[in-house]
Amino acid sequence: MEVFQQVAAVVLVLLLLSASLWVLRRRGFAGVALGKKATGRRMESLERLPLGPQHTLHLVRVGETELLLALSPSGCSLVERFALRASEAGR
Repeated sequence: MEVFQQVAAVVLVLLLLSASLWVLRRRGFAGVALGKKATGRRMESLERLPLGPQHTLHLVRVGETELLLALSPSGCSLVERFALRASEAGR
């Protein structure tokens, strides 16, 4: 009988979690995309390079421009801006 109560408790918790996720997604607070590929996006994260525990470099494509950003606890700064070459535009 004790095993049945434990299984029922786990099932109840999973049901409550899935109901909460459903409510949050309906209200737009939980953007979980399960297996869906984002299409038509103008911004794309290409690479991330950790420099230390709190410092990273990010390569981001926005439209036809690639940006190299440095992130730290004090903020974000633009390191370099690259124009997309014609040979890479077809990817």
